[in-house]
Amino acid sequence: MQTSLTKAFKNSALGEEADNILRACVHCGFCTATCPTYQISGDELDSPRGRIYLVKQLLEGNEVSTKTQLHLDRCLTCRACETTCPSGVRYARLLEIGRQLVEEQVPRNITERSLRKLLRMTLPYPKRIKPLIALAQLFKPLLPKRLSVNIPINQDSPPYPLAKHQRNMLVLEGCAQSVMTPATNRAATKVLDRLGITVLSAPDAGCCGALSLHLSAQEESFGFMRRNIDAWWPYIEQGSEAIIITASGCGTTVKEYGHLLKDDSRYAEKAARVSALAKDLSEVIAAQPLDVLNIRGRGRTVAFQSPCSLQHGQQLNGTIEGILAGLGYQLTPVPDDHLCCGSAGTYSILQREWSHKLRENRVNALESGGASIIATANIGCQLHIKAATEVPVVHWIELLAEGLE
Repeated sequence: MQTSLTKAFKNSALGEEADNILRACVHCGFCTATCPTYQISGDELDSPRGRIYLVKQLLEGNEVSTKTQLHLDRCLTCRACETTCPSGVRYARLLEIGRQLVEEQVPRNITERSLRKLLRMTLPYPKRIKPLIALAQLFKPLLPKRLSVNIPINQDSPPYPLAKHQRNMLVLEGCAQSVMTPATNRAATKVLDRLGITVLSAPDAGCCGALSLHLSAQEESFGFMRRNIDAWWPYIEQGSEAIIITASGCGTTVKEYGHLLKDDSRYAEKAARVSALAKDLSEVIAAQPLDVLNIRGRGRTVAFQSPCSLQHGQQLNGTIEGILAGLGYQLTPVPDDHLCCGSAGTYSILQREWSHKLRENRVNALESGGASIIATANIGCQLHIKAATEVPVVHWIELLAEGLE
């Protein structure tokens, strides 16, 4: 794609990065076939190709408006378009740049600003979430199921470690996951212990930075990233093999620390090292001798919801399915399994109507095979889907932990 960026953008690192991404796009339109939001509206501006054009206009000095902002906001950042793009366009990064620049030029109304600020000031901080969860637990019997179903029974932290092994790996506790679904890391610790791996947790690590990044608060996001790097670095120097991420959405971001902080002279080298060590839990488990787990799947039928951040963001489609099938679980077919469930971080809050449409489609697809349980690999997908189905929804590692008993 030919571009004619304004002088201000052409002479900036951000503009140069965006220009390189834009020039890779040949406007073929393959991306529209797999874009969930384009399927909803049929509007070209709600497709990756249309949004790329909107960002191009912005960088070329054309006027932007609330309409531009709306179409960029509607993107799930599911990255299905990146999987199908024959030119390798880094669309998600271009969208982040575009959103950040539009945020600087188009003021939001007070309601939008307040909600986005509230999300940024609450969700990345477990200590701020816990009192809210405790309050919700008191009123749980009075709340409608769509709200009460996601209130955890307890907030106990998973124990680290169960035993001390020669091998050890760090784990990202995360922010909302550590409070909302503490069973996930507890189960991962149990399975890895059986595989001879000690799980370590850095007390000062926290949110991966994804939430702030997707809400166009880039410097705030970088602050979370630097904090995690500082917290993990002593363990890395002492020989920890990997940084395990049990939420695929967080994993996608941590694996990009190296690129996002490449211009930070103090952190660039460390960030690249962290990204190289970052592994989705499925990558770690798949590389181990699973026969020692002695799990036979109990013949359970499982519908696996492959999160966008796993199959498109990290390009790990099929890894978890292979683990589950190899351990004897019967996977039911899930039509259009490349499509997003509509969770997408804060999307389910900020774009509620479209999020619910996408969830309805996903739930119908997941239930169509008659599975007794739905498994996924990301907290957002887990909670979002759980609120719309009678079928139990768990993180996939919980199936393995349960099978050890």
